[in-house]
Amino acid sequence: MDNYLVMQDITRVYDNGIIANDKVNFSARKGEIHAICGENGAGKTTLMKMLFGIEQPDEGQIIIKGEPVHLTSPTVAIEHGIGMVHQHFMLVPSLTVAENIILGVEPTKGLQFDMQKAIQMTEDVCQKYGFDINPRAIVQDITVGVKQKVEIVKALVKGCEILILDEPTAVLTPQETAELFVQLKQLRENGHTIIFISHKLNEVKELCDRVTVIRKGKTISTFDTANVTEADISRAMVGVDVELEVAKEPAQPKENVLVVKDLGIYNEIGKKVVKNISFSVRAGEVVGIAGVEGNGQRELIDAITGLHTYAEGNIMLDGKEVKDMTIKQLRKEGLVHVPEDRMTLGIAGAMSIKENMIADKMDDPQFASKVFIKPKAIKEQTDKWIKEYLVLCKNGEQNINGLSGGNIQKVVVAREFTSFNKLLVLDQPTRGIDVGAAEFIRRRTIEMRDAGKAVLLTSADLGEILNLSDILLVMYGGEIVGFFPDVKSLTEDELGYYMLGVKKMSAEEIGGALHV
Repeated sequence: MDNYLVMQDITRVYDNGIIANDKVNFSARKGEIHAICGENGAGKTTLMKMLFGIEQPDEGQIIIKGEPVHLTSPTVAIEHGIGMVHQHFMLVPSLTVAENIILGVEPTKGLQFDMQKAIQMTEDVCQKYGFDINPRAIVQDITVGVKQKVEIVKALVKGCEILILDEPTAVLTPQETAELFVQLKQLRENGHTIIFISHKLNEVKELCDRVTVIRKGKTISTFDTANVTEADISRAMVGVDVELEVAKEPAQPKENVLVVKDLGIYNEIGKKVVKNISFSVRAGEVVGIAGVEGNGQRELIDAITGLHTYAEGNIMLDGKEVKDMTIKQLRKEGLVHVPEDRMTLGIAGAMSIKENMIADKMDDPQFASKVFIKPKAIKEQTDKWIKEYLVLCKNGEQNINGLSGGNIQKVVVAREFTSFNKLLVLDQPTRGIDVGAAEFIRRRTIEMRDAGKAVLLTSADLGEILNLSDILLVMYGGEIVGFFPDVKSLTEDELGYYMLGVKKMSAEEIGGALHV
């Protein structure tokens, strides 16, 4: 069925005058996996929000099975067989898998919730589509990969025929991704239509039948993936050629800048989540940390950057213990931080681009005297940074919330990279942003390394962490289980085995990560 789903001349204009979608045309066949690619701010998310009934188009129409539909809410979209798995899971951690899956369609026996029926409904769908999930497991105890499957089964239980997946592999290992792809192909064979939103072009090529590229709110083209390369897709997305890997010379590491020794961290319920780990980061090198979400990386990065305390061991920045330092003191010592959650920790959403760029520099005599700020100097410098860091905006006075995710990230990177720095802590620096913005940030990271800065990088993008890192550590269960001083010979599959805990190095091998 060539026109199973049609989105025709879809236009969406926000109250601030931003045109998110400008007569976008998109169609999907029954029983195909169709990718949507585009830069951040291209209009992908808005288009999918309208398909799932979260927003409504100002112009155009949506046609399913040849009939125009008005998707006024997600409930109405679900009634028309549309399901959506968001990038950030919508699960209740304290409930079981089965309880999460049947939310909204809860079976009852008399006036009581029927748990056995919920389990049976879950098992029936899992058996039909080949999902291996324990319906009695508590969601907070299952892995990220299983949570992804729970979200898909939750949509299938509600009768989903068109499934929207937003960055579904962002936090999965290669092994988990391969397993997910097997199940998505099974759904395709059963006649489901899958809309696959991803910035990982190798996965688009591997999995999808067709790809539609959207740029600046307009449909550029739809391709059969068999007939295009990753470079072709990225060129269509950005409008120019993009280097998918950053070229770099071998690192020339010097003295230690960060030393972490015998570090132990406990969470809010007293569980030890970082277990006596030791490593160091030297000037002029990038040390990457890989690991499946929830294995201690978050607490480690928060401890280094002053967002979390630690009970055991030491963190030394340029020879000074950081435990009792405030974040402002850490910055004065040369630590800068690009956080994973840019919207909560990276920016002040109510302020302008200019104010966000200058926020940590207001005690710099260049921008303020003891009494007054210097508006002209601030404007001149931030205008230079906007140009240098390729921030697409009207001007520096524009509210930062009006930018796309990729451009917000460029503002954060511009502020941090232009501050006094010895150690750059980059936490998922390109997560959820397009290939053009990602290439720019990766290239600037290597430039900072080559300028003698120490860089600590965490990333769920294994291609990125293998490309940028000079040394790579792997965390599992709160411990360092892998130390790779030569990243060039390491494959994504091999890295995945360490991330899943299938492989583990000896303490002696891992000891080489501490250069003291």
